[in-house]
Amino acid sequence: MKNIVVILVSLFLLSCGNEKNITKKTVSEGKENILRLSRQQVESSAFSFVNLQEHTISHTLKLSGEIDVPPQNLVSVSSALGGYIRSTRLLPGMHFRKGDVIAVIEDNQYIQLQQDYLTAKAQLQKALAEYNRQKELNRSKASSDKVYQQAKADYETLLISKQSLEGKLRLVHFNPADVTVTNIRPNAQIYAPFDGYVSRIFVNTGKYVSPADILFELISLKDLYLNLKVFEKDWGKVHIGQSITAYTNHNPDKKYKGEVMLTGKNISEQRTVELLVRFHNADAYLIPGLYMNAAIEIPDNRSYALPEESILTFEGKNYVFKVLDSRRFELMNVKTGLSGNGWTEILEPEKLKDARIVQKGAYTLLMALKNKAEE
Repeated sequence: MKNIVVILVSLFLLSCGNEKNITKKTVSEGKENILRLSRQQVESSAFSFVNLQEHTISHTLKLSGEIDVPPQNLVSVSSALGGYIRSTRLLPGMHFRKGDVIAVIEDNQYIQLQQDYLTAKAQLQKALAEYNRQKELNRSKASSDKVYQQAKADYETLLISKQSLEGKLRLVHFNPADVTVTNIRPNAQIYAPFDGYVSRIFVNTGKYVSPADILFELISLKDLYLNLKVFEKDWGKVHIGQSITAYTNHNPDKKYKGEVMLTGKNISEQRTVELLVRFHNADAYLIPGLYMNAAIEIPDNRSYALPEESILTFEGKNYVFKVLDSRRFELMNVKTGLSGNGWTEILEPEKLKDARIVQKGAYTLLMALKNKAEE
């Protein structure tokens, strides 16, 4: 029994000693960051080298938003006098041209309006003749000033009435010159105010509408813009006139170019600010409410940087290989900043001052160093 205990204690101490040696070896190998290559390995590898350089790093700001239209391009159409909808040819999404008849509205008040206008026009002719006659008589003192002033007042009152009725006729798209005794119509036509598309329809044939009712909602696609949301922390990086590239999720290869035309001055509850972008190459595919992604190139201050190819990411950290001599390379940890245009900012450039850094072949050296550590 005593011999068995001695053997177990010996095995335990031997095991602890081996574990200590293994741990010591692992720590030692973890600190090993210098790689030495043979002459043949150097000659067979196509290495290239670079020094720390000053560059203006431009990074891409990713944004998203929806297409919208200016208030003046979203028009709600109504009738100035109301009436019954006699006919309309519009359907949601239909394209129309400026001047197209989009609805015909009918009511007795259109007849009454034309009647009042023609009556005022006829009375005005009679009043004008009487005014001119009294003017001549008053000049020769054959008529009193009171009679002349009354004739003048009657004429001007009818003139005002005629002008007012002409204005009402134009509101319902009647040309006063076309209103005659033989051409009185019971209906008025509503015309499209611009080229565009039908967004929504609120009426049907036979429905009575008042002047307060909206008949149609029309959209002009002439001045579409993209309403983007930029976070508060990035708002100061964008400015009016900045170029932007936008694309949809359905067709990301189709790029739309534009520029920032306005930046918002209010921060929402989500800590975002509105950014309005004007398109340079808008087409019929772009419609209000369409979701889009966008990218803006943001130039930063000049800083010391290295090509992205020379920077290696390993176990969550960034490294570069510094050239010690023709066959020896040191793996160095570096802190990086912004990346863009193929370059990455180095935050502690003094560590790499005047050093030659491996560019092409850096990943090959990392694999060789890793394999060495595992031997």
